Parts: sequence; structure tokens; C-alpha cells
Amino acid sequence: MRRTVFNEDHEAFRETIRAFIEAEVVPVYDEWFAAGQAPRDFYYKLGELGIFGISVPEEFGGAGMDTHKFEAVLYEETARAGVQFGGSGVHVLLALPYIKMLGTDEQKKRYLPKFVTGEEMWAIAMTEPGTGSDLAGMKTTAKLSEDGTHYVLNGAKTFITGGVHADKVIVCARTAAPTAEDRRHGISLFVVDTKAEGYSVGRKLDKLGLRTSDTAELAFVDVKVAAEDLLGEENKGFYYLGHNLASERWGIAYGAYAQAKAAVRFAKQYVQERTVFGKPVAHFQNTKFELAACQAEVDAAEAVADRATEALDAGELTPAEAASAKLFCTEVAHRVIDRCLQLHGGYGYMNEYPIARLYADNRVNRIYGGTSEIMKSIIAKDMGL
Repeated sequence: MRRTVFNEDHEAFRETIRAFIEAEVVPVYDEWFAAGQAPRDFYYKLGELGIFGISVPEEFGGAGMDTHKFEAVLYEETARAGVQFGGSGVHVLLALPYIKMLGTDEQKKRYLPKFVTGEEMWAIAMTEPGTGSDLAGMKTTAKLSEDGTHYVLNGAKTFITGGVHADKVIVCARTAAPTAEDRRHGISLFVVDTKAEGYSVGRKLDKLGLRTSDTAELAFVDVKVAAEDLLGEENKGFYYLGHNLASERWGIAYGAYAQAKAAVRFAKQYVQERTVFGKPVAHFQNTKFELAACQAEVDAAEAVADRATEALDAGELTPAEAASAKLFCTEVAHRVIDRCLQLHGGYGYMNEYPIARLYADNRVNRIYGGTSEIMKSIIAKDMGL
């Protein structure tokens, strides 16, 4: 089946990204993996390449293209090469939509030029110890000073992707108590400078997968945040978070599909080269059947991912549709990657093989951005159940 989601511009971008990965990432990726993060200067290279500014308006230094298809190409090409771009994904996929949607003209002028160049890397801090998917239960507070010039931020966050290298963090905090009618009321969003007094980065978390993506614990002790760094309206943060969850879940769904597609590629190459009992592993019927079944699942996931991409670009991707795409693509990736690792035998368990790293990286897809169980609840509610 011929895909129609990409045009010549996207394919030209694909060629550029593939060459960049081969020259700048593959030769040093093992070093990043061992260090547990990509080096900070790598993000300047991504800025120079224009990756951070694709959908940023031209007046702020970007290309002004209102589409997620270039991001989709990035997902496919990084998965194909068995690499990641560190914690940069959250910079574009998660942080940027909030700046674009909620930022005033003055804020955009301050934030976006350095965002585009990679001079300032962004993260978003939602999850807290003990809250998980229950964002309405967050305890971090931001209290407005008597003179109204600043807020005082106190609390802690965890599982913050990009938290080690971040220069700016969008922090979710309580500015008012929840009401009896709505426990989600009272959350606001703030842009916090990581150099601010009282802001600290705790542990760089030791994760099972996504080893080159820095993930950290953050703490705030009487951190002063200027009133002009409130993002959007006070007490409406939860609703802003819900608005942008569709694009976040699309990204996870598309990334999972890309991983599954890459796994089939890795397994196919391996079984054609590996010899057992005097024959290539690809010669055996079980190998052919397993890979054929995996390819069929990848084809289905590709159709779902492409449809979700078109809907997102058109502004028509509903929360339930995003949840469905995430649930389906992540479950497909789980099954396909597991079967492809099995075809590698013992070598599939070695980190020197990309399938092993892919296996570990993929596992979190069914957890972050809302667990598979949360996705089922959203879909069921949309069904009227």
C-alpha cells in the first residue's frame, strides 16, 4: 500500500536527517548510552539543523510550518538507526505547544528565539512523587506575593524528561485549593528559570530504557517566579494540560509504531545473516511466519499512526482517538519487538544489538503519557460506557 502522508519536502528532510544521524549520532551513541545522556552541545547542533524551529512562527526565528509530519519523520529515522536524540523530544513535542497556545506576544519574544537555537532547552514538570496519573492530586504550590510581582514556588517533581539539561521548565503548581465540585481547579502553569535560587536538580534517574534521555527529580524551595512568567490564566492549568494531551499521545503512538517497524528491519537483517544448522535462520518456516505476522501488525499500526497524524494536523484529533491510537500502537510495538528479539536468540539480550535497547526503550510507552489502562478508560467513556 502506498503511503500518502508525506510529500517531497518531508522526504528531502528524511534524507537530511538520515545523513545527520549517520555522521553525528551513530559514531558516538555508545558513549551517550554509557553516560546516560546526550551531551548538552548536541542540542546546539539540532538547533543549527532547524529541528527545533520547524513549527515556530517565522517572526521568532522558526520556519512557521504548522504540521507534525516532520516530527513523524524524526521518529521513523531515529528508530530506524536505533538511536535517540537525548531528551530533545520533550522540548518540541511537549513544551512548545504550551508556549504557542498560551504565551503572550511579549513572552514569545522572550522565549522562542533561544528555544529555536537550542540555547535554552525546555522541559515540563507535571508528575510528583505519589501522584502518577492523578495530576489533580499535585501538592506543589505557587503563592502570589503581597505586592503581586512574583509567585513563590515550593514542592517537588519526578520523572522529568530533559530535567538535567533544561534551562527553562514549565512547572505545574497549585495556586488555589481544589473545590468540592472540581478537584482539578486551582492548577496553574509557570515558566521557571533553572538558574533561579532555590531551584535544584536531584537525582538523574537510572532508567530501564531511554538511556540517553536525561530524566531527573526536581525540587523547589521558595523559588521566586516573576508574575510575567505565568503561562496562560491562573487556575486553568489542568484544562490546558488536557488540551495538549492529544498531541503528546500522538507522539507516543507514532514513536511506538516507528519502533515496531525498526524491530522488523533489525530482525530481518539478523535472520538473513545468522546461520544455524548450516542454514540462515531466515530459511526456517517459523522465522518466515513470525516476521510475516509482525509485518502485518506493523502495517496496521502504520495506518493508525498516519490517520492520527492527518487528524492532528487538521486540528481534529479527539482525546478518545488519540487514546485509541496510543493504546493500539504501543500494544503492537510491545508484541512485535518481543517477537523480533526472540528471533535474535541470546544475542537479542545483548545491549550491543539495537533490538535489546529497543526492547527496553519501548516498555515505557504503555506507561507515560497515560497508562494503557487510562487509555482504555478514556475510550470506554467516549463509547458511552
